[in-house]
Amino acid sequence: MKIALCQLNSIIGNLDFNKNKIINGYKKGVEAVADLVICPELSLVGYPPRDLVEKSEFREAVKDHILEIAKATNDVGLIFGAITEDDDLIGTNIHNSAILCFEGKVQFIQNKSLIPNYDVFDEMRYFEPAKSVDVFEFKGEKLGISVCEDIWNDEDYWYRRRYSKDPIKKIIDKGASILINISASPYFYGKRKQRREMLSLVCKKDNIPLAYVCCVGAQTDLIFDGASMCFDEKGNLVELGKNYEEDFFIYDTTIKKSLNIKTEGTFEEEVLSSLIYGVKEYCEKLKFKKAVVGLSGGLDSALVTYIAVEALGNKNVHVVLMPSKYSSKGSVTDSEKLIGNLNISKNNISIQPAVDKIIEMLVPSFNNNLNGLTEENLQARIRGVYLMAFANNDNYLVLSTGNKSEMAVGYCTLYGDMNGGLAVLADVYKTDLYRIANYINRDEEIIPKEIILKKPSAELKPNQTDQDFLPPYELLDRILRMYLEENKEFSQITSAIGEEEIVKKVLRLVDINEFKRYQAPPAIKVSRKAFGYGRRFPIVQGWRN
Repeated sequence: MKIALCQLNSIIGNLDFNKNKIINGYKKGVEAVADLVICPELSLVGYPPRDLVEKSEFREAVKDHILEIAKATNDVGLIFGAITEDDDLIGTNIHNSAILCFEGKVQFIQNKSLIPNYDVFDEMRYFEPAKSVDVFEFKGEKLGISVCEDIWNDEDYWYRRRYSKDPIKKIIDKGASILINISASPYFYGKRKQRREMLSLVCKKDNIPLAYVCCVGAQTDLIFDGASMCFDEKGNLVELGKNYEEDFFIYDTTIKKSLNIKTEGTFEEEVLSSLIYGVKEYCEKLKFKKAVVGLSGGLDSALVTYIAVEALGNKNVHVVLMPSKYSSKGSVTDSEKLIGNLNISKNNISIQPAVDKIIEMLVPSFNNNLNGLTEENLQARIRGVYLMAFANNDNYLVLSTGNKSEMAVGYCTLYGDMNGGLAVLADVYKTDLYRIANYINRDEEIIPKEIILKKPSAELKPNQTDQDFLPPYELLDRILRMYLEENKEFSQITSAIGEEEIVKKVLRLVDINEFKRYQAPPAIKVSRKAFGYGRRFPIVQGWRN
């Protein structure tokens, strides 16, 4: 069988746009003399649609578009993802479905069986699981069609499975000769390698080929990297889609071959590519043409500026230098060097006159007793005011520059350096930023070495460094990884690291600063556990380490 895989980038809720992508992909498959064309999970509605599916008007429009897509088909099959409804009086009645069309009609629907409810997934809020799974005979093959999570529960791959049932095993037991999995699989570093290993094992142990099509694109904080994969019955990778772009290719099950290639690059390469792609997609889908960054002379803002230039082009990125009386000379000169390297526009506007005037106005209200932290936060917030003025006046998107280490422990100022529409680095630890900076500089110096080598500092008071308040970043990030991503408990972390008082302080800072993260811009997700939708802890709570 010749299967055409359409690796599509849908826009959530834009049904006409998505319908046209599906039909155009189908037409390419027909021209390529394919037997079957497959598109990703929920490709008609976009993933994740969230509360849009609760709108009856939206669901009715989806039904109409499904019929329009079906009418565009001939004897070549088409499988795509959409929401469907049934008449059951229990539950939501809504399903996440794979729809098979040919000869102008919807011929078969396979609903998703395993409904994920962890990390960034919240599908149990919206969808009912399939009541059964079946195969569909088509052009001499028995198609075993599944939707994303259904294939992520193999008992021989996972040490501990999330679900008691395995839809793929049921499909194979019913005589499937080819597996088709349509997916919307969010990316984090290591995910693509994991997919390959798991899917290969499924094919090898059950002696069955697989066509796995995954969507591509970024939806706010989630990155979908594409990299659709096809395997033969021995588990060999035979076709691989492109990363971070739409793709179309044919999997011919009669042609024997094996791709001996890597599916995932280095940490630095992958994370940098994901961040650039996330910024590009966010701006394109929200129709932002330009971005503005507050350039401080530190590593974080330098990297955000570089990423913005790679995503949008140097003529569409503007930076604002906002020195105060505490800013070092190097903060300005190092920033100027980066500006020259990237060939971008800039303004240099001191915040000191505004700081002095506001302090003069406020001091009488505080009985002439303005504490140091208040003055520090005033500086950060005035910088935020400046950046938002550029955003309002020239329709820039403000890119927030804080990293994951700072966001974790609250070493950031609400309505100040946290201002912005997108938090570019908020899922990348400080120590990893140095790795990425050195990777960027692998062939030539783009990020000035002075920025990489200087001690991190907010420069909000004399001779300040981050380590006045925080442990060394190497230690801090090690604690944070264990707590946030490995879900280790206090006793486990102290057993591995020692430093009981430091661990206690760090974990307490993480817990008590949840209120800040609730008000932060969305963060591009590149790790297994990012702040935001996938990590939900109460703001008001009594549990403290």
